[in-house]
Amino acid sequence: MPSPSKLANSRRAPFFVLEGVDGSGKSTQAHLLAEWYRAAGQPVLLTREPGGTALAERLRGLILDPAIACASRAELMMILAARAQHVAEVIAPAVQGGVTVISDRFSLSTLAYQGYGRGLPLDELRYADAVATGGCCPTLTVVLDIPLDTAFARIGERQDRFEGEGRAFLQRVVEGYRTLGAQEPHVRIIDGAGPVDAVQQAIRNVLGEYALAADQA
Repeated sequence: MPSPSKLANSRRAPFFVLEGVDGSGKSTQAHLLAEWYRAAGQPVLLTREPGGTALAERLRGLILDPAIACASRAELMMILAARAQHVAEVIAPAVQGGVTVISDRFSLSTLAYQGYGRGLPLDELRYADAVATGGCCPTLTVVLDIPLDTAFARIGERQDRFEGEGRAFLQRVVEGYRTLGAQEPHVRIIDGAGPVDAVQQAIRNVLGEYALAADQA
């Protein structure tokens, strides 16, 4: 089983992202992963998107509010503005300072939700995201894949802008994550429908396997 110290012993502090459709359990798993690092005495920063800074949290409220009309590209611009501030103020300084970063969502969400979900062109999204991030990319992104019925059961009565879009929209997002996971070299997909502890162990194993491959490259 990998250890946090082994994962941190690389050329720079790792930047890990947990992704998935709403209800996938990524937030719970991100917290557990951060606690694993802390228990091992490793410096770690847990953050989220949209959010992570005062500006980004303000924008998060607008982005997720279903009562506010928002065109797809306006939604995208708010997400990217939040991300640009997040990278500049939080993520880049932490990684450069030797602190492992674990983020609940990052760039892959934009491709899945605004690309596959909203139908915006992926090439436009990739270019705009590159401008927002300034080249700051995750070491590894882990996608928690779950059946849509499981996601709806977990969401329950919650209805933010994306959760309220309905089954067809969220199914496109799920398929988008699966497609991206098969194409992107720094993305891994795992089954997120199992027991919480088993999913957490699977995440740690994936991070360990990736770190080992990187050391051997």
